[in-house]
Amino acid sequence: MKIQVGRFDFTEVWDGVLYKKLADYPRLNEWEKRCLAEFVCYERANGRLCPLMCEDRALKNEIEDALAAPEKLWQVPPPEKIQECTACRQGGCLTRWVCHTASPENAKSILIGGMLLSAVRARGKAAEELMLEKRNAAHDPADYFHYVMLSWGNCQAGDRLVMERKLGRFPEERDLSDEFMPGVRFYFLYDRLSKHPDAVFDGVLPMKIRDGIVLKDWVEWIVIPGYLAGEMMPCIPEELWPRLKIVDHQGLDIWAWSEKVYQTIEGGAI
Repeated sequence: MKIQVGRFDFTEVWDGVLYKKLADYPRLNEWEKRCLAEFVCYERANGRLCPLMCEDRALKNEIEDALAAPEKLWQVPPPEKIQECTACRQGGCLTRWVCHTASPENAKSILIGGMLLSAVRARGKAAEELMLEKRNAAHDPADYFHYVMLSWGNCQAGDRLVMERKLGRFPEERDLSDEFMPGVRFYFLYDRLSKHPDAVFDGVLPMKIRDGIVLKDWVEWIVIPGYLAGEMMPCIPEELWPRLKIVDHQGLDIWAWSEKVYQTIEGGAI
């Protein structure tokens, strides 16, 4: 798994390369050092080397120095706002909350079962089989499918993926505006979920959880778009009703929806 540090629109792993964007290239902050160290440690634990590519020689040396002593970085807290990706209306990733977004079909299974499950557990297929599916457009390695993936709470990436799976192609502008249909969001507090016994930090996602997350133990809010309320309510265990928020999405594109949901959970934070 290669690491390419440079001027990108955002950080992502795609086709065997981590494209790492810095908030203020070529300056490197402590959080970015921690994320790079987490990525290398995770990849090495799964048998993959991480050659580093960076055009700025001084920056490359600084990264290599940080990677030589990763234990010094584990206690670095996330900043309140991460400004590597600034596509959302808040101008960066807000780090109080993390969330998982599910399609209506998957959300029903999650609610009935009371657990968010990894792809391996949810679909009952081997990780190697899931890795070879066409929907794995990024060519993620097999171990990725053993985890519940989480994004920062104000991110729209989860809904974008839900639309992509629904359409069977990458969404176009109209798919994310006039024809946008959001999924169900499951919200967790970063500081609390980071103490989950199966939490893993891979340097790309805020965190991911091995195998599954029991909702009654960890979820803070479940946000259901208004158009799905009637479909979802019969699936929700009574013990989760106090954590439910139904939010109208009519007239909102993916960006406005993400902002509205985030404001809603902040207004009702425990």
